[in-house]
Amino acid sequence: MKLRYLLPAFAAVALGIGQRAEACSRILYVGDDSLRIVGRSLDWKNPIPTNIYVYPRGMVKQSHSMSGAISWTSKYGAVYAVGYDGGVTEGMNEKGLVVNGLFCKGTVYENDSTRNRPPMSLAMFPAWILDLCATTPEAVELVGAHGFNVSGATFDGGTVSALHWGITDADGRCAVIEFDHGTIKIYQGEDLPAMTNDPAFPQMNAINDYWQKIGGTHALPGTVSSPDRFVRGYFFDRHVEKTGDADLGLAIIRSILANVSVPYTYTEGDANVSATQWRSFSNIRDLRYYFDVVTNPGMFYIDLSKCDLRKGAPVMKLDVAKSRDYVGDVTGKMFKSKPFTPMY
Repeated sequence: MKLRYLLPAFAAVALGIGQRAEACSRILYVGDDSLRIVGRSLDWKNPIPTNIYVYPRGMVKQSHSMSGAISWTSKYGAVYAVGYDGGVTEGMNEKGLVVNGLFCKGTVYENDSTRNRPPMSLAMFPAWILDLCATTPEAVELVGAHGFNVSGATFDGGTVSALHWGITDADGRCAVIEFDHGTIKIYQGEDLPAMTNDPAFPQMNAINDYWQKIGGTHALPGTVSSPDRFVRGYFFDRHVEKTGDADLGLAIIRSILANVSVPYTYTEGDANVSATQWRSFSNIRDLRYYFDVVTNPGMFYIDLSKCDLRKGAPVMKLDVAKSRDYVGDVTGKMFKSKPFTPMY
């Protein structure tokens, strides 16, 4: 795996990060015939109400309610997973660009040098990228060149979201974006297979290099810690068959995600380890966004290719709280909705 490291001239300051935080895993399955599926788990101590929205092109949005915020008009339609009906956790746009936000407790977003920059809420940061970018290089240019100051509302008893982001496009170009004491660090590579939480991405790869030398057929780390999940996910992702069949590819990546998930109601976690609440699978080639709630008996998906993404089309919503019996294609179960209200 080859990594390229970009260090734009950004700085940032310490946020008071709560001790309780979400943990997650992201694995990229690369099959045949351009099949790529990004699987991710969302781990947290309590269920996070998450609904699915589809937004069309041509919508005017803003990065924050504060003065001086960035405004833009969406170039691409997208499906978003929206936590608490107030912030985009992840999503996929009509060009197959996928953005996933994962917990990273070492994140520090701002400092004195960024406070006068246009405000950017975490609730809208993934949407900004998905709305304006078709590829990972475009996303890297957008994030790396545009000055902004990141902030976010607290949730679930005062927790601040300390995140890093994985970006994947239809050609397998990937980027990991991290905020290190005010500096945006971007790591790029082709088909980056794994991403979890702490430590920072270069240190995580160093840990993984150690385990690769040992050889996973002889020993693999088995705890639910972030490095152990990374190593297991990386190993299994590299040792499964390739297929161009979407259903079989989904079964493969789903089984890998189950291996790196944290058991539901798990009680021995710390700030970096919580139980898996849901998993998602973004089939980039076929524009299908799968959602797998761990307490539901089945898994369902939105087919973005069937959605009306034309300018002026309505925002559509799927109420996941009512999805217990949903299985398969539920695009037709979406209903017209007002846009969600961002938790700036």
